[in-house]
Amino acid sequence: MLTLSRTQRDTVIAACIRALPDEGCGLLVGRINGADATVVEVVGSRNVASSARVYEVDPLVLLRTVRRVEREGLSVLGVFHSHTHSEAYPSDTDVRQAPDPTWHYVIVSLRDVPSSIRSFRVRGDSVDEEDLYIEER
Repeated sequence: MLTLSRTQRDTVIAACIRALPDEGCGLLVGRINGADATVVEVVGSRNVASSARVYEVDPLVLLRTVRRVEREGLSVLGVFHSHTHSEAYPSDTDVRQAPDPTWHYVIVSLRDVPSSIRSFRVRGDSVDEEDLYIEER
């Protein structure tokens, strides 16, 4: 299970909306507790792919975030991105490009209003939806 606060969820959705017409993206930073993880920070990134169909987190944002969170005893838990015209489910491209089988992949669908948000684990060609818990904190 992945846990976000309501504010973090809203931050993720807002970052995705601001990126329109391109997909929005960023990193999820937090703590791991067994199979569960809790987000403590959302780090937005420019989509360097500049595309409405694919995303790529800015490598400099990734590098700086990894270095910083290691010093702080946190982890990069995964990535978020938006789908501008389709459901919140990993595309074939998302699955092929998933860099880390331990990451949580949060997808925001901007196809409908209100936006939907879901979380997945991607291991090889296997996609498993996981519980996404939104806390009132």
